[in-house]
Amino acid sequence: MAKNIYVGNLSYSVGSSELESLFSQFGEVSRAQVIQHRDTGRSKGFGFVEMDDSDSAEQAIEELNGTEFEGRNLTVNEARPREDRPQRNGGGGGGGGRGGW
Repeated sequence: MAKNIYVGNLSYSVGSSELESLFSQFGEVSRAQVIQHRDTGRSKGFGFVEMDDSDSAEQAIEELNGTEFEGRNLTVNEARPREDRPQRNGGGGGGGGRGGW
């Protein structure tokens, strides 16, 4: 069964291909993605790696957690499932100085 791995504290210069390359030394990576801000396209400093072999994934977690990569000490652990988050209202509330329009 595939294992999804959270990778935090990434340098903002690290892209998905570098993340895949880092983890591929432990086994086959089926997917690697650095999460980017939707408006700016800039890295948010974390990503996810999916590996099909759970033993390889566990080894990667154990050996990479806390190690330095591109100047930052990585946080690497098994990803937790996303929690349902309340829907955001697109409104924006707002105000401005005048009412009654």
